[in-house]
This record gives sequence, C-alpha cells and structure tokens, in this order.
Amino acid sequence: MAFQLIDRRLNGKHKSAVNRQRFLRRYRKHIKEAVADAVNKRSITDTDRGDEISIPRKDVSEPQFRHGHGGRQQRILPGNKEFITGDRIARPSGGGGGSGGGNASDSGEGMDEFVFELSQQEFLDFMFEDLELPNLTKKQLKDADAYKLVRGGYTSEGLPARLNIVQSLRGAQARRIALGGAIRRQIRTLKEELDAVALQAGCEARVREIKSELERLQRRLNQIPFLDDFDLRYNNFIQQPVPTSSAVMFCLMDVSGSMTQEIKNIAKRFFILLHLFLKRNYKKIDVVFIRHHTIASEVDEEEFFYSRETGGTVVSSALRMMEQIVRERYPANDWNIYAAQASDGENWSDDSPQCRDLLQGSILPNVQHYAYVEINSGNDQELWHAYEEIQEKFPDNFAMKKVSDSSDIFPVFHDLFEKKSV
Repeated sequence: MAFQLIDRRLNGKHKSAVNRQRFLRRYRKHIKEAVADAVNKRSITDTDRGDEISIPRKDVSEPQFRHGHGGRQQRILPGNKEFITGDRIARPSGGGGGSGGGNASDSGEGMDEFVFELSQQEFLDFMFEDLELPNLTKKQLKDADAYKLVRGGYTSEGLPARLNIVQSLRGAQARRIALGGAIRRQIRTLKEELDAVALQAGCEARVREIKSELERLQRRLNQIPFLDDFDLRYNNFIQQPVPTSSAVMFCLMDVSGSMTQEIKNIAKRFFILLHLFLKRNYKKIDVVFIRHHTIASEVDEEEFFYSRETGGTVVSSALRMMEQIVRERYPANDWNIYAAQASDGENWSDDSPQCRDLLQGSILPNVQHYAYVEINSGNDQELWHAYEEIQEKFPDNFAMKKVSDSSDIFPVFHDLFEKKSV
C-alpha cells in the first residue's frame, strides 16, 4: 500500500510553507527583477535585509469558472420613470462621476499591484542564486569540516529502518550451524549405530534406547531459534571528510583624497555585496581587507568599511602587499586566490606601469580571478588604460568594469561573478 504525506504545517503568519515555495517557483522571474530593483535603491547599511516586492496583478491572476447569464431573465427595477418595455438603454459615456479624490480612469480599466514580502533568507537567495566564484577548483584538504555519510559496515544496534535482512539471516544461519554442530554429529553417530544394531537379533532394547536418544537430540536441535536478537545486523554509516575548496578573497579599496565620499560609498556597496555573497555561498573562505592611499595596510572588516583615513594615491602599494601576503600565507598550490579592486582610476603617472607589471608578472599567474571596478563617470584614467593591456593578455581570469553611480553596482557585480556556462 502506498502512502502520500502532505506537509500542511503553517508558518508564522498562517501561510502554508508549501504554497509559499510553489509561489516563489512560479513567479521566479518577476521576483528576481524586483529584487534587482530593490538592491539598486538601497543604502549600504541595509543591503542584507528582506523586502516587500510588488508584482503586477495581471501576472498573478488565476482563471475562474462562473455560471454564464444564459436563458431569458425578467427583472423588476423599482423607481423607473423613464423607460418602458422594448426601450434600449444607452451605454454611459466618460468616467465615473464619483466624489472621491483619486484619479479614476476614463476607460473603465485599472490594475492594482500584488505586494509580497520576502524574508531575508529568500531575498539573499534570489540575489545570489546565479552567481559563483569563477575557476574554483579543489586544491588541498585544509581544515575541512564538510562530511558525507558513507556505508561503514554493520552494527548490532541501530534503527529498524536500517535493518539489513541478508546479513541478519547469514548471522542466524551461522549461529544455528555453530550451536547444532555437536548435536548433529551425535545424531549421525547414533543413526549409524542404529543401522548396524537393527540387523542384529536380540538388540531391541538398544534400538529403543537409540531411538529415544535421537528424539531427544532432535528436540534440542529444533529448540535452537531460527532468528535471535543477537543475529540482527544494521547498516552502519560513518562520516567521511570530503575535500573542500580552500579559497581566499583579497578586497583592495582606494581611500585616497581623490575618492570623494560618494565614490567611497559606491565602493563600499560593491564590497558589501561581495562580502555577503562570500559569507553566504562559501563556508571555507578567507577574506583579506586591504586599504591604500600612498601606503597600503591590512585591516579588519570594521576598519575597512568605516575608517576615514585618507591620503595620496599609490595603487602599487596595495598590489605589493597582496603579493607579500600570498607568498607568506596563501601559497598558490594550496589556495584558490581571488581579488577585487575598487578605485576611481586616479594614480601617479609613474605608478600605473608598475601596477601593470606587478599584475602580469606575479599576481595574475597565481590567481583564479581578478576583478577591477573603476568608479568614474568621466574620461578614462591612466590606470584604466594600463589594465586594458592586461585584459588582452589575461582574458580568462581578469575582468574590468566601469561604474558611474550606485544603480550600476549590482549589474556590474552580477556580470563579474555570473555563472559561466560549461
């Protein structure tokens, strides 16, 4: 007999969780568009919260079946002083003449929007579902806490659902053979003696004694249980560590004097999205924050996003610090190395060629992917031209995009880390 279990438990707001997931799957396209619009309008302090999204009513309409107005109908309308039987009533022209303060449509049509509230978990799921770190490979098992259950033999205790019938019957048969071996040998010896004595005269008493002993031994043999609790064997599962991808992300942000507060906020929004994406999708990943003006320094997350330190601009200082940290703590043979750099593009003229040489010579050959975001709405800077030469030589693991305002952040972020088709 087949059984079908339906989960009808309600969530906190008395809405079926099953129906909610069905709704999210059905209107995934509309919800993703609404999530992208919501991200572009948010400030850098509330990027990870949920939101209320609107879906046009026409997109969530359901077909309905109604009884038609067939047949002949007669109605009596009170207060009729103008019409008699056979008169035709003209269709009203123009919009409604109500006294409300709203703007009514003169075509008789209107459309409300369906407002749907997404939780923080669902909002982030839609935000990052089609993004990934490119070229991620498993290089070395390093402090792995990921495990999978694999078959690990059999155990004498376990859940009834894990009972292994074949192994249990094999054990039961081995036990019966072991316990009844001596009895069977005695039975075979007595049967041989009975065959020899039965042919001799005057041995009737011995024959009866042998038969009585055979019956006793057979009863003892039959008393051995076919299956005992001791015979039961259950499938055993053990946790086996699986290789996890050891990855590190370097976040390089320019905080020089040429970076206005608006540009810094745009850069922070980009890195907040990146940080949320990494923390949510990758459990085993290190994040290294580097701020730079004329001097680069490795900082923690709090200082990276909220420090107000400023100064001149020497971009190569951040690249040299990244190169040094990779050499000392993150060898390329053991780690997947990623980097994301945000700047306004302004740099000392003599420093841009050094940045190009550092990237080409020692950084890009060892990283999986390097993303550069230039926040600048004007003409291309020297750093942008230097990086264009790099993109021609390293098209697989180097990408660069330009951002003019905060609404461009999420589309650029999506383009940089979009899943590539195999």
